[in-house]
Amino acid sequence: MGDKSKEPHRWKFFRAGDVDQVVLAQGADLENLSELDQKLWMALSCPTRGLEFDSRTLECIDTDHDGHVRPPEILAAVEWAKQVFRNLDDLLAEGSSVPLVSINEQTQLGRDVLAASRRLLAKLGRPDASTVSAEDVTGAAEILAASRFNGDGIVPADSAEDEATRRAIEDIIAAMGSKPDRSGKPGVDQASIDRFFEEAAATVVWLGQADQDAAIRPLGGATSEAAEAVDAVRAKVDDYFARCRLAAFDSRAVAALGPAESDLAALAGKSLTNDAAEIAQLPLAAIGAGRPLFLHEGMNPAWASKVAVLVAAAVRPILGADKAALTESDWSAIKERLAPFATWQAARPSAALAALGDARVRELHAGTFRQDLGALVVKDAALEDQSSQIDLVEKMILFRRDLSRLVRNFVNFSEFYGQRRAIFQVGTLYLDGRSCSLCLPVEDASKHAAVAGLARAYLVYCDCTRKAGEKRSIVAVVTSGGTDNLMVGRNGVFYDHQGSDWDATVTRIIENPINIRQAAWAPYKRFVRMIEEQVAKRASAADEESRQKTQAAAMQTAHADKTKAEDAAAKMPEPKKIDVGTVAAIGVAVAGMATFLSSILATFLGLGMWMPVGALGLLLAISGPSMLIAWLKLRQRNVGPILDANGWSVNALAKINIPFGSALTKVAALPRGARRQLRDPFAQKRSPWRLYLTLLVLAALVVLWWLGHLDRYLPGKFRSDAVFGREVPAKTAPAAK
Repeated sequence: MGDKSKEPHRWKFFRAGDVDQVVLAQGADLENLSELDQKLWMALSCPTRGLEFDSRTLECIDTDHDGHVRPPEILAAVEWAKQVFRNLDDLLAEGSSVPLVSINEQTQLGRDVLAASRRLLAKLGRPDASTVSAEDVTGAAEILAASRFNGDGIVPADSAEDEATRRAIEDIIAAMGSKPDRSGKPGVDQASIDRFFEEAAATVVWLGQADQDAAIRPLGGATSEAAEAVDAVRAKVDDYFARCRLAAFDSRAVAALGPAESDLAALAGKSLTNDAAEIAQLPLAAIGAGRPLFLHEGMNPAWASKVAVLVAAAVRPILGADKAALTESDWSAIKERLAPFATWQAARPSAALAALGDARVRELHAGTFRQDLGALVVKDAALEDQSSQIDLVEKMILFRRDLSRLVRNFVNFSEFYGQRRAIFQVGTLYLDGRSCSLCLPVEDASKHAAVAGLARAYLVYCDCTRKAGEKRSIVAVVTSGGTDNLMVGRNGVFYDHQGSDWDATVTRIIENPINIRQAAWAPYKRFVRMIEEQVAKRASAADEESRQKTQAAAMQTAHADKTKAEDAAAKMPEPKKIDVGTVAAIGVAVAGMATFLSSILATFLGLGMWMPVGALGLLLAISGPSMLIAWLKLRQRNVGPILDANGWSVNALAKINIPFGSALTKVAALPRGARRQLRDPFAQKRSPWRLYLTLLVLAALVVLWWLGHLDRYLPGKFRSDAVFGREVPAKTAPAAK
């Protein structure tokens, strides 16, 4: 009979965030992770930045170095750990050290890691040690990094054996750039050495062309200076002769092509210097038909110094005489004489080597520097095996310490829904009498909010600053307390998980319901706020009217002596008549309101013993819609869109219900056993208007009952005629006259 097939792993799940999440409590769970359907994973991708997690571990797991960790990389890391460790239960325990007996000697990778661990411990002078730790790896790496050669194939300048070689490395770094070696020093590798000397060889060939063709350097070593002088004024001189040719074509162009009077007038009111930009824009000299360029007089002062360099470096050496003026044919002859040099310069194979100078490039090419530097790289690379062994041991220790935690924040969110903070939580925000522990980093608040707003959560974006100009931005999820005092511009304090405190300022808020109680009171708060706004507007209008009247009275008093005679002669205004229609309208309005209130009161009293149910129904009619909307949004509140906005790919609807939200945001509360002193010496003195209003309402009810107006709404024994009998005022006959 054949071997029975392996039985499938029996998974366990727990319920959190209204999602079934896999339990990862044993090494067997990790070992069989590849068998778990990825549709049951909580995340399918997470960024390597912005996490409270070791970046070196993420670098080891992110094998394609694209800045994201995905399921295949998680599974590859678990598979690597299966070959290194005897039992994956070791990954689920806290610690950053590995007993050597825990390393799997049944696989080739395990044997390599074990041998590397023993060699590392021997290098540290602890050959008999039974455990290797992160501190051991750090110590060995520091020793290797401080060595002249450290196995990374990069040679810094101080690795050279003599001064000439050191200078050669510095020149290559200056021309080709550098690469940091294991210790962080700038150096060169074999690729940059080869590229430099290949370009140096091409440059030497290019330099040889000038040596073989005298036309390339007509002035010898001074040719470069002459070419630079010509290039400095080429466009301006060409412009001058073009204008003169146009003036020869049509004499009317002379005035049009010269500086306009308006341009010269604009310069009159300015403080000018010879090199002012406004002057440099004017023509090089006065325009005339067939006119030469006078080199010593009539020159635009902004160009005079450059033309003087041209005369000394190019005109005199090439034309062979001191010339007072330069004709267009002279100018063409100079450019033609230097044209081969310009063509040769344009063909330079490497501009990066130009800064070293032609002589230095030839010196480096002619010597044995390429071979010497290559030998240094070989010596350094000879220690690559030792460097790789340290990396191998480091990877084992990092996976021992961090891999299971990453899985618990990727395959499930057990840390987020458990007692430990998740790797995407970066600190705690204290704001408006509460602490928010669900805080995430943000790079662009506008882009983040466009996605995170779909979480149906109340989000507060803050800019955080510290001394020395440190800045960062966060978003905090508010899940408890009220929102009356949360507004843009409010300040708080943010504590990161390294213990540093940051000044936090609210810059943006995405409003959503926080709890049902807040939604229940929202309509009444809006009503009170509306009344307050209307009262404030009326008070402001009345204050403005009073101010205008006071100002008018002051003006009238100031001019009383001028208008006294006119006022005395003026006819006394007729007294205002009472507007009967207005009074009637006011009376109708008051009567209507009284009737409306009486009908409501009568209806309410007519409920009898059901009056509490009526009151509850009234409250529900007002608060019900707001509470229903809040309930629907709170049922949809989840952390997924917030993480997606940070580059995650969340695979499930990880909800934040009200009980869990209360754990994420703590509201200020007095500690248990605290004693309160209730007397406040500065308490606001309250007016007894509420008591007066209550007494007035009760008195009105008593009068209505006494007059019998409430009898039809009350049970028989509570009616006024049952209590007062014939003495009830409503039924007492008038006395006979």
